[in-house]
Amino acid sequence: MAHEENEVLNAAVALSGLPKQEYCYRHCMNRDVVVQGNPKVYKALKDELKKVLTELERISNSNVSDELLETIQLTTTTLDGMRGDEV
Repeated sequence: MAHEENEVLNAAVALSGLPKQEYCYRHCMNRDVVVQGNPKVYKALKDELKKVLTELERISNSNVSDELLETIQLTTTTLDGMRGDEV
């Protein structure tokens, strides 16, 4: 697994609130990963949003990487789910 792929996986695991093995199992079996909001997930969301903001400020008006777009989408979906919104 490439370093960038590992970072994306680790971000997804942190945002899910699940152990890495359970996240990978559910994802590989095409099962929904249902995020239960808790302080750990909230902190992961906050940390990811800080990284996104830093990256957006750095690139301002340049090309955005697919990994960043994927992280933004995952973070948005998770936040919407915590609020009870349907995506």
